[in-house]
Amino acid sequence: MSAILLFEKESAFDGKYIFLIVNRLQMLYFVLLMPQYLVHPYMVWAIVAVGLASALNLALLAKWFASPYAAKGYPGFVELFGEQKLRLFCFLGMLFIFIKITVITLGYTEIVHQFVLPSIQKEWLLAFIFAVGCYLAVKGMEKAIRFIFIAYLCSFWLILLYIPFFFPPIALIHDLYPIIPTEWGTEQWQGILLIWASLSGPEYLVCFGAWFSHRDKLLRSMAIGNGLTIVEYLALFVASSLYFGPEYLKKSSYPVINMVRYLQSPIFERVDILMICIHIFHYVFAISLFILLFYGSLRVIAGKVKKPTTRAGFSASCMVLLLCLIVVYHWFWKSGTQGYFWPVLQASFAAVSFLAVPAFFVAAVRVKGRA
Repeated sequence: MSAILLFEKESAFDGKYIFLIVNRLQMLYFVLLMPQYLVHPYMVWAIVAVGLASALNLALLAKWFASPYAAKGYPGFVELFGEQKLRLFCFLGMLFIFIKITVITLGYTEIVHQFVLPSIQKEWLLAFIFAVGCYLAVKGMEKAIRFIFIAYLCSFWLILLYIPFFFPPIALIHDLYPIIPTEWGTEQWQGILLIWASLSGPEYLVCFGAWFSHRDKLLRSMAIGNGLTIVEYLALFVASSLYFGPEYLKKSSYPVINMVRYLQSPIFERVDILMICIHIFHYVFAISLFILLFYGSLRVIAGKVKKPTTRAGFSASCMVLLLCLIVVYHWFWKSGTQGYFWPVLQASFAAVSFLAVPAFFVAAVRVKGRA
């Protein structure tokens, strides 16, 4: 069995990397669904409020990075929790990671099949997208982190495609009314849950402390990344509201993509196809990180952290993940539940993890310091 270096640390990354990672992890699958579930224009205030709350959560995450345990990596986790508790936490973490990989991979596969390649079987699209993620992951954690620059440069400018939707004749100002909520019920609370779940992702950075430098100065970078995400959320939601209006918005699946289909370009006949294809860099980056976290958790549970990583072990882990994805697609996702069950399941898991993980690690550090 040939050894591969997946988790070796040869260099440290500064704040610009964590800024990019925070922003891109918050711009995954849910942002394509969000306008459809928020619907009402006054939910812009919910985006702002939840965004500010998420900034407080990132402040807790910054405190974890500033602790001595974050810099030690696996030994720091063992020192903080002990090996037995750490294995239990890794088992729970694998469940959360698997749900996240499932939704973003199958969700992106569904989008590619619906808008770009409807004649190709979804299984082949799924296998291809996942294989590209595995290819990046096998290069190791450091190269996967560095790939964020390519993912960001390929995707950040896509928000500019929505500028025409803010001006007449497309934009109708009355579609932004009422801007003050006249009612508040279950639908609005579910929208807030979706916003909070969409902002999740940075909590997984608790596992990356050993790869970052200046860990006591990362809050500013995370706050900027989170702030940029809020601006993008607002821009996409307002553009969707101006284009569709509240009545049609809730009836449109993937409104963020569908509205781009109506843009005309002298170069590209279908701008939406270009946008979806470019997003593969973004999704491959996220999938590769979560694959590495899944494999690393599996090694902790198996007690093989001190042994070198092997190509056979990593390949087996990827094959198991792919098999699980295919099972989910055939027996659950394909049955029509993709429109409700899996996004709701992922939203629930993501909301819990984003709320609990930073606070839990900061509390654990304080309890350890008093012991």
